[in-house]
Amino acid sequence: MNKESFNTLDGYLERQLLIAMPAMMDPNFSRSVTLVCQHSEAGAIGITINRLSRFSLGEILEQLDIACADVDLRALPVLEGGPVHADRGFVVHTPLEGFESSLAINDEIMVTTSRDILAAIARGQGPARFVVALGYAGWGDGQLESEMRENAWLSVPVDSAIVFDLPLKERWQQAVSRLGIGIENLHGFGGHA
Repeated sequence: MNKESFNTLDGYLERQLLIAMPAMMDPNFSRSVTLVCQHSEAGAIGITINRLSRFSLGEILEQLDIACADVDLRALPVLEGGPVHADRGFVVHTPLEGFESSLAINDEIMVTTSRDILAAIARGQGPARFVVALGYAGWGDGQLESEMRENAWLSVPVDSAIVFDLPLKERWQQAVSRLGIGIENLHGFGGHA
């Protein structure tokens, strides 16, 4: 394979949801669904969207000294985005421009890492739909590709309904169903041809 064709694989998992196979033993990722935000030959970064943290949004806002009078907003759960830098916050949201550090995933989803989006949310001026996560999942050069070959993950195109609308407990099952197979047919271990 020449260098040019190798580079065409760069980013091929972006805009995908990674679905942990049933045999995934890593407790950080067992039955997880992870939104891949960036994928390059240097590695990959994703945010797990179906694991509850021990924090509420109100606790995060309080730690950042951001006032919020909305009791319902303060009670919203915060997700465990992954085991890397669990003290860093990520807001996965519907498109809304104007924040300091945002990345468009597709036409329906953005990820913002700057504090200004939390301040806007607290004022009632944030994006229409959002989830807040602490930490991220990270893979080094070739690590995710290796895990894919070892059948640790399946992938499907990102679906904003899974990211924003479904209860956390239903996200893994719904992501699997996007593959067109039933969970009962998903074996824990794959084979190699």
